[in-house]
Amino acid sequence: MSSTAMKKKVLLMGKSGSGKTSMRSIIFANYIARDTRRLGATIDVEHSHVRFLGNLVLNLWDCGGQDTFMENYFTSQRDNIFRNVEVLIYVFDVESRELEKDMHYYQSCLEAILQNSPDAKIFCLVHKMDLVQEDQRDLIFKEREDDLKRLSRPLACTCFRTSIWDETLYKAWSSIVYQLIPNVQQLECNLRNFAQIIEADEVLLFERATFLVISHYQCKEQRDAHRFEKISNIIKQFKLSCSKLAASFQSMEVRNSNFAAFIDVFTSNTYVMVIMSDPSIPSAATLINIRNARRHFEKLERVDGPKHSLHMRMR
Repeated sequence: MSSTAMKKKVLLMGKSGSGKTSMRSIIFANYIARDTRRLGATIDVEHSHVRFLGNLVLNLWDCGGQDTFMENYFTSQRDNIFRNVEVLIYVFDVESRELEKDMHYYQSCLEAILQNSPDAKIFCLVHKMDLVQEDQRDLIFKEREDDLKRLSRPLACTCFRTSIWDETLYKAWSSIVYQLIPNVQQLECNLRNFAQIIEADEVLLFERATFLVISHYQCKEQRDAHRFEKISNIIKQFKLSCSKLAASFQSMEVRNSNFAAFIDVFTSNTYVMVIMSDPSIPSAATLINIRNARRHFEKLERVDGPKHSLHMRMR
């Protein structure tokens, strides 16, 4: 691994059986939801390194949630586990029968974070929401979110409802990774310029391996608030289907009477999706514009990349 890589330590914690390893396997190891049933319990701490956007590396610590391990994290392993943490992701099983113990362990984590990594960002995932009756989900999540925010003080926590069976898992992890990208504002500025230059309705940037949405810009209001995560899920499943046939996914064009959608390899670490509704712009022009922008966005992925914006004429 390059010495210039920007490493970010991410703790993934929660009680045994809360679903930590299943979600990690879906996001980072290309599992589909039904295949996670064969995963065993995590023993102690499993380390993995996930490279994002060239220089950003997530140093992911998946911490086993059995009582013995949890107690060790707060005593003999305290400094090792909780030092230099950028992000704590704590997973709660929404149907846990030991909610009081879950909250106790979460508070112990917060105390250790305050002592060792006071600037860490805190995220709580209220998981397995698919097991809750649909008409009760909003209420139950709101109650749990209020409790967690109150318990987290003086630290701030961001809560997400998640399930491995729908797009909520991608929404949560996209939001988390977004906050770790070092030059995200510059990236968004250039994505906005790119969209305006090519007269796109919307442009999305996906991380290549996980297909998490890392940036987007929209010029026109869209109806589906969950479209990013749905697209992530659909395309990732399609990529997996391709790989089973010894084929590789590179690009796709979908067109109807209202719009055209282009998904294409963009940089060495990203895919781009461009939505166009102007029927006078031919597909070839959009594909040429995507190709012409690649070199500029490749440079942006490096932390020391260019500080200027994309202003070139592309059509």
